[in-house]
Amino acid sequence: MKTPTRSIKIPFADMPRDYAGLAALLIPRPIHDEVAYKNTVEMAEVFAGFEDEMNSDQTDYFDILCNLVADYEAVEQPNVTPVELLRHALEEHGMNASDLSRLLGVHRTLGPKILSGERAITAEHARALGRHFGLPAGAFVE
Repeated sequence: MKTPTRSIKIPFADMPRDYAGLAALLIPRPIHDEVAYKNTVEMAEVFAGFEDEMNSDQTDYFDILCNLVADYEAVEQPNVTPVELLRHALEEHGMNASDLSRLLGVHRTLGPKILSGERAITAEHARALGRHFGLPAGAFVE
């Protein structure tokens, strides 16, 4: 059975604070199709960037959503490198190499170097990218 499309248009401030309330919006379960993938990503994006404001139930829920997305992407796109994933994430968010440098808090020339493969994504960069894009940090390292 195909997953029904759901649109999560709730700002973080209005999200339930307990796990049961969050699960009532979108039950975390393995992703088997593109619609479920989009629903899960949309829900995870609500939490992205608010890690410091989340309580333990919200953090657990967000982590599970990110793991489900990563598992699905690993199966659907097994040969995607961290840099390719980064390029895709930047494109999806309307960002460029300069925006990447600002996001990472580094010199403006480092963003283009990372995207060209001249410089590696460090663990610190991966954590910042994971927080910003709502993905596991491990998705951005080889």
